[in-house]
Amino acid sequence: MKALAVFASGNGTNFEALFEASQAQDSDFRIVVVVCDRAHAPVIRKAAHYQIPTIVVNFKDYADKAAAEAHILEALPPVDALILAGYMRIIGPTLLDAFPRRIINLHPALLPSFPGRQGIKDAFDYGVKVTGVTVHYVDAGIDTGEIIAQDPVRVLPGMTLAELEAAIHRQEHHTFPETVKKLIQEGAI
Repeated sequence: MKALAVFASGNGTNFEALFEASQAQDSDFRIVVVVCDRAHAPVIRKAAHYQIPTIVVNFKDYADKAAAEAHILEALPPVDALILAGYMRIIGPTLLDAFPRRIINLHPALLPSFPGRQGIKDAFDYGVKVTGVTVHYVDAGIDTGEIIAQDPVRVLPGMTLAELEAAIHRQEHHTFPETVKKLIQEGAI
């Protein structure tokens, strides 16, 4: 059974999808902690609902990113991998060095196209007919790590940005848990 830390900054819907997958009878992972960088993020309430401990880190309380990440490392229970589920910070060398090739991110576009914070909106504004979701290893860049899995989402005629966001999130909630399970089964985590 692999122990995972989920890092999130927002609503926590991908955390919930991962948690639900962890509760399946055949699951080979469990979420042991949620790390959040926003004190009032909804993911904190969701983690409490599922009785998952949280580590809340206000990066402004530290001299720099390295100091904040060192605090996270000290506070983390033993974990096999870090799973970024809507975590809106660039991971620095402190965590990258501690978890080489064991930090996984979910991005709401088909990388390498549309990296960064607004992947869904950027793809929509560009007018693509197909976008999707990407699961990738985290490296020092912004959404530049090796791609693990991708699933397409069609942009239907007349679709609004809100409708596309909902379609992307539905796909994320399927792709992310399935990819994490596959990585564990293959021994990558």
